[in-house]
Amino acid sequence: MKPSQTTDIFSAIVEAPFGAIGVRTEPGILRELVYLPKSFHEKAPTDALSEQAARQVEQYLEDPDFQFDLPLAEVGTAFQHRVWQAISAIPRGDVVTYGQIAKQIRSAPRAVGQACGANWFPLIIPCHRVTASGGLGGFSNHDEETGFHVGVKRWLLAHEGVEGYR
Repeated sequence: MKPSQTTDIFSAIVEAPFGAIGVRTEPGILRELVYLPKSFHEKAPTDALSEQAARQVEQYLEDPDFQFDLPLAEVGTAFQHRVWQAISAIPRGDVVTYGQIAKQIRSAPRAVGQACGANWFPLIIPCHRVTASGGLGGFSNHDEETGFHVGVKRWLLAHEGVEGYR
């Protein structure tokens, strides 16, 4: 599908230095945030919540210390919630490895990576702060060492002041 054919699924699209971020809302809740390539263009919010979400995404893109405050859809398994809670505790400017999270919650690094990839709310639950033990690792269920998603991860880490992953 071409980007113009898929923009209807988003309640808003916010331009970002690495491309764009799609915002999906349902009545009263944020359903999903999606990293999008540069072929997607800004889309004005279609409702009050998507306007609020778009404004908060823009604030984060200007200030990496910005704290999101949005009503999130209840998604994910109990295990994913444990992983996401651990990831949400990682301060801006820090990174931890999949193995460190796994040890903290008594799981396996691969399972932690899968839960990171299943994150519906990137930026809000900052999975980009989780890296492989020997380098950057994958991102958003993409294992490649180069490419769009890993480029997003590199940009986010640099934006938050993390060095060594450019």
